[in-house]
Amino acid sequence: MKHETYKNVTIMDHPLIIHKISKMRDVATSSKEFREYVNEIATLMGYEVTRDLPLMDAKIQTPLEVADVKIIGGKKLAVVPILRAGLGMVDGMLSLMPNVRVGHIGLYRDHETLQSVEYYCKLPEDIEKRDVIVVDPMLATGVSSKAAIDFIKARGVKNIKFVCIVAAPEGIKAICEAHPDVEVYCGTVDRELNEHGYILPGLGDAGDRIFGTK
Repeated sequence: MKHETYKNVTIMDHPLIIHKISKMRDVATSSKEFREYVNEIATLMGYEVTRDLPLMDAKIQTPLEVADVKIIGGKKLAVVPILRAGLGMVDGMLSLMPNVRVGHIGLYRDHETLQSVEYYCKLPEDIEKRDVIVVDPMLATGVSSKAAIDFIKARGVKNIKFVCIVAAPEGIKAICEAHPDVEVYCGTVDRELNEHGYILPGLGDAGDRIFGTK
């Protein structure tokens, strides 16, 4: 369903996604289970994210005759996770689109300037010719997400989608105001951020829970 304020934001309402996010929130959920839920949700969300992929006419030889069919056409795709938690969503996306290219963007927040600093960026050489899906399980303040999209746009990409599992209202506002041309897909939208920038009720630090770190 569409967000009531931002029309470029889609919030998932599929029962399986809702159920799996609920399981992810549980503090008793193990890292193994958490990774599996992230992977499964990424796959389920991928169906909605790719709903508008263009089709083109083709001919296929079936066992009986030549058939007029439709296959995916248009620009090639790339999936770009924001390190490190975004890595948990890549395999779920690739299960639907095994031939897409994968880039990586690593960011950290400068505690003095409060700005995101890029420490790693490796994108496909032809990234400007691709439609890009940026993935990160959490959209909290929106600082890292905005910066990642800035970096990708600076490399000539015109069509970008951003996919997260849990979002805060503050993060949605920030990313939509900075990048109103980017389609945003959220598994769910939580209540608010706390004073430390964590989403409430949230599910903790997604990176720590995916990789079993503290």
